[in-house]
Amino acid sequence: MSTNPAVPGATLAASGKSVARESVDTALIQQLDSAHYLHPFTDHNALKAKGARVMVRGEGIYLWDSEGNKILDGMSGLWCVNVGYGRASMAEAAYRQMQTLPFYNSFFNTTNVPATQLAALLVEISPPQFNHVFYTGSGSEANDTNVRMVRRYWDLLGYRERHTIISRVNAYHGSTVAGAALGGMAGMHEQGGMIPGIVHIGQPSYAQAGQGMSENAFGLVAAGWLEEKILAIGPEKVAAFIGEPIQGAGGVIIPPATYWPEIQRICDKYGVLLIADEVICGFGRLGTWFGSELMGIKPDLITFAKGVTSGYVPLGGVLVGDRVAHVLIEKGGDFNHGFTYSGHPVACAVALENIRIMREEHLVEQVAITTGPYLKAKFGALAAHPLVGYADSCGFVAGLNLVRRTGATVHECEHFDPAQGVGMICRGHMFDNGMIMRAVGDRMIIAPPLVMTPAQIDEMVALIGYCLDATLADLRRRGWT
Repeated sequence: MSTNPAVPGATLAASGKSVARESVDTALIQQLDSAHYLHPFTDHNALKAKGARVMVRGEGIYLWDSEGNKILDGMSGLWCVNVGYGRASMAEAAYRQMQTLPFYNSFFNTTNVPATQLAALLVEISPPQFNHVFYTGSGSEANDTNVRMVRRYWDLLGYRERHTIISRVNAYHGSTVAGAALGGMAGMHEQGGMIPGIVHIGQPSYAQAGQGMSENAFGLVAAGWLEEKILAIGPEKVAAFIGEPIQGAGGVIIPPATYWPEIQRICDKYGVLLIADEVICGFGRLGTWFGSELMGIKPDLITFAKGVTSGYVPLGGVLVGDRVAHVLIEKGGDFNHGFTYSGHPVACAVALENIRIMREEHLVEQVAITTGPYLKAKFGALAAHPLVGYADSCGFVAGLNLVRRTGATVHECEHFDPAQGVGMICRGHMFDNGMIMRAVGDRMIIAPPLVMTPAQIDEMVALIGYCLDATLADLRRRGWT
């Protein structure tokens, strides 16, 4: 399909600000890493055999490793580096705050200036029902906070049995105990990641479960699973429903347009609190400050993290809607929950600078009006590749399905055997050729930095096409297609 693109991948040495290979002993770092560093979500025996790739520098949408290889980061680090790498003003904001007040806690009737200013700014850019913020150190902690907060809310109103929270299969809400339980990933549940009072319904994946229906009809059916579950449990026992506007780590599952409005109607009908987990979808990723706005819903709580600081320093939190905040404030007394780093002054100072950059450079509007539609058109064209069965996007998230074609059209195809690990084979070709694209089963996904230009989108899509060709050739050598 494609020719070798402008970025030839792993052989390309860093240009611009040089990466001094001699300053990093790759073998030594890999040895120390293998001996001492337990990585998240990692098979450590497999990593030890191969050795970790050592990243040393980032600039804009690119990374360089310790061997001098230039890599296009199609995943914004981990869905988070929205303003791109190498922003000096972010480092300066952290440095200034560290010189002034590097840390003080928010316990004991105390605050700090950046945390207070950021709370006011988050209220300004969020939907109108939000006037309060609770800070955490991550999205996982924020979702743990949601569990505590919604159960406390119903207790204060006298409904002590109303503690069950409904989530979705294949959702991701973090890896703390409560976050993993809220998520719908069996592998996490099997490793101690489940607690009582959390149940799951099916995900709104049209490609997986919508056969024989229009997308809009399927959206209503999938939303109806929530009502069925509420009635099965008993509305008097259901505290909240939590969902990502677009499921990210589950494979960029973009729901039909009818899905979220129907979810809102069902929550309103039974008085169930609605939690929007916007750790990925917030801060411009979908072309709005929060994905809830795009989906046309009014959540009671919004989980945020990642893009609030573009990942430069850890920060998370919960936007608390008036319905919940007023009960907690007026009826609650002490809310016995919080963290040492809640409202950390350095993290909040960096978040203030991050949002200033996003506003000044109009990044949210750019994704909505210019680069998001451009990415949609260019990425959608990858559906013509003989290894691709379906490609879709929304704002700056996108995904494609790797399939075996059995006919001339995209609908004439079949799935690979999961045991073949075709997605991981494709990911390997991507990484070896200077492209970071994540594999979720046989679905390949991207979430690039919001600063990406149309020319860089062309570069990225050409590189993806080149790697798809390499993957197809590899599979043919194996006799799999």
